[in-house]
Amino acid sequence: MAEKVRWGILATGGIAERFTTDLLTLDDAEVVAVASRSEAPAKAFAERFGIPRAYGEWAGLFADADVDVVYVATPHHAHRAAAGLALEAGKAVLCEKALTLNAREAAELVALARDRGLFLMEAMWMYCNPLIRRIAELVRDGAVGEVRTVQADFGIAGPFGADHRLRDPNTGGGALLDLGVYPVAFAQLLLGEPDSVRAHALLSPEGVDLNTGMLLGWSGTGASALLSCSIAADTPLTASVTGSLGRIDVPRGFFFPERFTLHRDGVEPEEFTAEADPHGFRHEAAEVMRCLRAGEKESPLVPLDGSLAVMRTLDAVRDRIGVRYPGE
Repeated sequence: MAEKVRWGILATGGIAERFTTDLLTLDDAEVVAVASRSEAPAKAFAERFGIPRAYGEWAGLFADADVDVVYVATPHHAHRAAAGLALEAGKAVLCEKALTLNAREAAELVALARDRGLFLMEAMWMYCNPLIRRIAELVRDGAVGEVRTVQADFGIAGPFGADHRLRDPNTGGGALLDLGVYPVAFAQLLLGEPDSVRAHALLSPEGVDLNTGMLLGWSGTGASALLSCSIAADTPLTASVTGSLGRIDVPRGFFFPERFTLHRDGVEPEEFTAEADPHGFRHEAAEVMRCLRAGEKESPLVPLDGSLAVMRTLDAVRDRIGVRYPGE
């Protein structure tokens, strides 16, 4: 591999802008191309970030011999097609979360990557955050004893009009895939895939979830997770993990924390902190590049089997609340 890992950016929306901004803070990363479904936004994006090549269709990016890895930042409904075409073209792929619309599509992508011997990773930047990794380590090491409950929420107030992509079932709209994936992924990072899934939701006239509550259960340990997501309410955005010997509290912005507190019986609370990082997406980008240089086909921080397990839970939630997307 060249001295710098050469990236291609697929799509030009807000998440692509944030990722590219953070990616360019890494000395060993280079963005060589960007693609959109039309030429104008691709050229505008390229000019903003100093990217040498802009394509008005996907195929040009996938055929670009200088691209080592493609970052897929399209809406959810296009993840399967975009990431699949990139893999078929022999490119490594970092694909935004949720990985796909459903578990079936996710399994297809994972099978394709493994069959072709290519790198694939879901862009679950939360898993690459140093403090989230520290929380997982503490829980694994028994710092809070046996985990009894996990609580997490992610809600934004909106309001979003009926023409917004978050209200559009054709693009995988609703709170669950955009926001609910974070609380679910947080719980499953610590407890694995649940045995039982219960859910209740407020649906929009278009048939997507505006507000969803979830109760996940693990029969082997008796642990449970109480989770919620919303595009109709500004929730605390906090998380907590309670065990038989203590508790971990993560304040607002739990998915990119700057601090958390460990409480244990008979011991003064211990606070863990990290320097404020305005470029939080670079942790996942750095992990992708580390894997590519090491010849690893998937990341141990964001394993594909874990992404598949989260997608199965999201499918189960949608089944309980009655949300189906066109074509499913």
